[in-house]
Amino acid sequence: MAKKFVPSILKLMNNDTMQWYDALTKPSWTPSSSVIGTIWTLLYPIIIGVNIYVWILYTRKEISFIVLLPFIINVVANIAFTPIQFGLRSLVGAAACILIVWATIIWSMVAIWPHNRIVAFLFIPYLLWVSLASVLQLSITTSN
Repeated sequence: MAKKFVPSILKLMNNDTMQWYDALTKPSWTPSSSVIGTIWTLLYPIIIGVNIYVWILYTRKEISFIVLLPFIINVVANIAFTPIQFGLRSLVGAAACILIVWATIIWSMVAIWPHNRIVAFLFIPYLLWVSLASVLQLSITTSN
């Protein structure tokens, strides 16, 4: 499945798509595509590691499904963002999606805190970046 999914996501980022995105009205403080890519490249190993660890805690019955749930929703929403934003070109859908990502990061941190504070702390950079990304997306959505 991953062999088909990753190339299909990358196909969304073609020249036509990037021309569409570049033509959108964006705030002056919008990070460059290379900065955005670099930050996600740094964050994804943390996100993946945390999610694998939380899944292991769940399979060992050290946490309940209710603690695992926000992590699952977060991964789904995070993965869905790119196809919604760049495939469907839905700014409103992408704004809703990024807000779900943001809310589930907070929910995940609160849910895991009693069980493992280090995991909650590891999500702080993710929360900070998605907070900025959410404001950016809402700004783009309202400006276009």
